[in-house]
Amino acid sequence: MIFSTLGRYFFSRYIITTLWFFLGVLSIVYLVDFSENAGRLSGLPGYTVSLGLMMTAVRLPFILQQTVPFISLFVGMTVLIALNRRRELVIARAAGISVWQFMTPFIVGAFCVGLATMLALNPVAAWGQRQAETMEADLRGDPSYHNRLSVPWLRQSSGKDDTIIGAKAILDNGTTLMGVVFIHFDSQGNIVLRQDAESAKLQDGYWLLNGVVERRPGEMPEHKSSVQVRTNLKQDFVSQRLAQPETIAFYDLPSRIKVARSFGISTNALETQLHSLASQPLLLVAMTLIAATVSLKFSRFNQSRSVILGGILSGFVLYVVTVLVKAFGSSGVVPPFVAAWIPVIVALAFGATILLHQEDG
Repeated sequence: MIFSTLGRYFFSRYIITTLWFFLGVLSIVYLVDFSENAGRLSGLPGYTVSLGLMMTAVRLPFILQQTVPFISLFVGMTVLIALNRRRELVIARAAGISVWQFMTPFIVGAFCVGLATMLALNPVAAWGQRQAETMEADLRGDPSYHNRLSVPWLRQSSGKDDTIIGAKAILDNGTTLMGVVFIHFDSQGNIVLRQDAESAKLQDGYWLLNGVVERRPGEMPEHKSSVQVRTNLKQDFVSQRLAQPETIAFYDLPSRIKVARSFGISTNALETQLHSLASQPLLLVAMTLIAATVSLKFSRFNQSRSVILGGILSGFVLYVVTVLVKAFGSSGVVPPFVAAWIPVIVALAFGATILLHQEDG
C-alpha cells in the first residue's frame, strides 16, 4: 500500500501536514518562550533583546522535542478528518481497501517522524539546551540571585582533607561549576575552610576557582582572584555524576552509560533516557492509532465533537503516563527498560484493539 499511488498520496499528505504543524508550533513556542525568558531575565545586568532572541532560538529544538507526541496526535486527527470529509477514505473503502491498508502510510509517516526526532532533532536539542544553560549562567553571575536549579553535592578525599563541593549551576557536562562552594574538613570532621567562588573549572588534578572568598574559623574573610584546589576526581567521573540526561545526545548515551558503570555511578536516568528516545517512533505510531480510533468513527457515524475531545484526552493521558513512568525509571523504582517501553506497548495494543473492534467487529 505504501508504494502505490494512493499510498504515496496519503504519505505525502501526512508529511506536509506534519511540517505545517511543526512550523506553527515553532512560531507559538518561540513567542511564548521569548516572553517567558524576558520576564525572568530582563532585570539581570547584561540582558539584551538580541541575547533573549538567541537563547530562545537555541532552546527551540529542546522544547519542540517535548511536543512531538502531541503534534503526531493532532496531525493524525487532522489528516484523517480532512480525508473523510472529502469522501476520499469512503472511496478507498468502496474500492476494497481495508482500514489497515490505508492506515499504513500514516503509520509509516509517524514512524519516520519518530526516527527523525530520535536521530536528528535530539542531538540538536541536547546541544541547544547546553548552550542556553551556558548563556543563562553567564547572565546570572550576580551572587544575590538565588533561584537556580539545585545541583548534587560532590565529596572528594585528598589525603587527610575531605571536601564537599556544591554549586548553583553546572556547565560543560559538569566540568564547570557556577556559584560554587568548597567546604573543607579535617580528619576529626571539623570545618577548617570554606571557599565561595564565582566559578570552578575542573583541570587535570585540581579545581581552578575564580573570584574566591575564603573563610576560616575565627578569621576575617580573604578575597583572592583565583585558587587551585587539589582533587583526585576525574573529568569523566564528574561529567557522569553531574550531567543531565536531557543534555546528552542519543548517540552519546551508550558510551556515557558504559563510563558511568565503570565508576559505579547509577545509570538509571541515562538508561531511561536512552530507552525513551528509542521508543519514540513507536510512541508516535501509538498516537496515530489513537487519532484513527476517534477520527474515523467521528466521520462515519456522525459522532459529536466530544469524541474528538476524548481522543485528545487519551493522547494527553498517554503522554502523562509516559512521563510519570519515566520518572520512576530514572529514580530506580522500576527498571529503565520497563519504564520506557511498557506504556508504549500498552498504547499500541489499546489503539489496535479499538480499531479491530470498530472496523472488523
